[in-house]
Formats: sequence, structure tokens, C-alpha cells
Amino acid sequence: MAMRDPYTVLGVSHTSTDDEIKSAYRNLAKKFHPDVNPGKKDIEQKFKEINAAYDILGDTDKRAKFDRGEMDSGGNERQQQYQQWRSNRSRGAEASGDFADFVAEDIFADLFGGTRARGTRFTGNWGVGEDPFAAAKQRSRGSDIQQALHVSFVEAAMGGRKRVSLPSGKTIEVAVPPGTENGRKLRLKGQGQGGQREGSAGDAIIEIHVEPHPFFTAKGQDIHLELPVTFYEASLGAAVTTPTLEGPVEIKIPKGSNSGTVLRLRGKGIPDPQGARGDQYVKLKVILPDPSDESFTKFAEKWAQNHPYDPRKKAGMV
Repeated sequence: MAMRDPYTVLGVSHTSTDDEIKSAYRNLAKKFHPDVNPGKKDIEQKFKEINAAYDILGDTDKRAKFDRGEMDSGGNERQQQYQQWRSNRSRGAEASGDFADFVAEDIFADLFGGTRARGTRFTGNWGVGEDPFAAAKQRSRGSDIQQALHVSFVEAAMGGRKRVSLPSGKTIEVAVPPGTENGRKLRLKGQGQGGQREGSAGDAIIEIHVEPHPFFTAKGQDIHLELPVTFYEASLGAAVTTPTLEGPVEIKIPKGSNSGTVLRLRGKGIPDPQGARGDQYVKLKVILPDPSDESFTKFAEKWAQNHPYDPRKKAGMV
């Protein structure tokens, strides 16, 4: 409901002096105070309206702003609710279009026989100790925001720092812990939406999306890799290069290796929070030359004639 013109509510004119406005308010406040009209909801609303009107006209700055059209009858400056309340609070007064927090030492003390202490605030529930607008004035925490962050497999495994742009337009740096798995969520305190009425900001929830790697897979802290080798590297043994999280390293292929042979590289896996690392397991995969290579085909035919063997029989399958 829109608030009525405060001059109309108090029954004063635009030319009334501060003392005349104060006197009008005192008379109305005494007549319509809920303490002397218990249980009458219409009286409570009337008293609320009276105090809201005096909240504007009893303040020289607010009255001037209202007269210039810079403030509406609800005490709001250009639709910015609570802006005046915030600025006034820093000076020891609160004003948000209500009457909850003005100092009543010069009004209520003599209205009710001095029963209220000097400097007492008029507070809500139309009695002592509660503010009818407390819920509206309570600090409100800002909302959390959600944001996805795409990282490479190696960045997720080894950890690092990444920059991410939030929906608010703000760009922040995120620490990606070592061993981060796909779908992990990181909470950044205070990086969400701002709070209302000086409430704390919400958090930014960053969900990590780990991009798959063309070679590596992770199992716990261990890295697994299938490494192609030639038939002669597997047969004769060789030193070859294999990828790792930190770049290529040289490993030795044992003589007589087969597809499926697994080599272990200690300490080449994913680090844990204390820095201890898992291992990398390299599984060999023997790749034969292209069938169009006639020289190899003739070699294989001749070798097979002179060296027949049956690996399935050796494995007990036939």
C-alpha cells in the first residue's frame, strides 16, 4: 500500500515550522499509541503511518528532499530502498520509511510520565524490545553462484592455478588441487552475489570438468598408459620414450616382451595433498608393420617355416 503524504498524515502544512510539526506528532502519537489502544490493529497501522510521516518531516534533510521530489512518501530515494537508512545509520540513526529506531527521549518520556528511559528506542510489537520492521532490516546473505571450469587432464592431476570468469563479470584465480577428479566442486567464500543490507556475500561454486587425455587414464593416484612398440623392439629389447605427466622419459623394453607386458614407473603418478605420488603403469602393445610391406611378409613366411610354434598350445588352450 502506498504511503500517504506525510503532511496530510500529521495534519500540517508545507509552511509549518519544525516545532509545529513536532507538536502535531506528539499529540497524534499520544492519541494513537498502541500501548493505550491494546489489540486494535487499525490503531497500530495508524500509529505506524504517523511515525513514518514524522520520520520524514522530523528530519530536516529528508523533509527538504521530500519537498524537492527527491524522496517519496515512503522515505525511499529514487526507488533505492534502504539507501537513506544505511547512510543515516552511520550517523547513529536509522531510517527506512518506518519509525522503529528514532530516539524518543524528548517525546515518549513525557508522553507517558517519564516511564521510558532517556535515549530509549521505540521498538516494535508495539511494546518493548521488538522492531516491527526487524525482518526487513535483517542482513541478508547473497546467493551462491555456479560456474564450470574446464581443465586439462594434466592440470587436474598435477594441480595448478586457473583463471575463471564469473557470471558477474569478475575474473578470479582458482587453485586446482592435485588429483582433482571430474565433477569436483570447489567453494570460494565470498565470491558470490553481494548481500543485502550489509549482509555477507554468497559463495562461488566452481565445478571442475576434466578433459579426457588421448593417452592417459587415472586409477586413484596411478596413471595408466598403453604404449605401442615394434615387433623387433619387443623381441630384441630397446630403449624407447614414453609420455608422463611431466613430459617424455626413456624406459627400457625388456627383450622378449609381448603385448600386455606392463612396466612400472615409480613416482610418476598423481601427487596427494602431502606430495606423495602414485606410479605410472605402461602397458606394451606390439604393432606389426603394414601388411603391404612385402619384405616383412617374406621374412615372416620364411621364419615361420623354420621356427614353427603354437602359443595357444603353450598356454594350454588347445
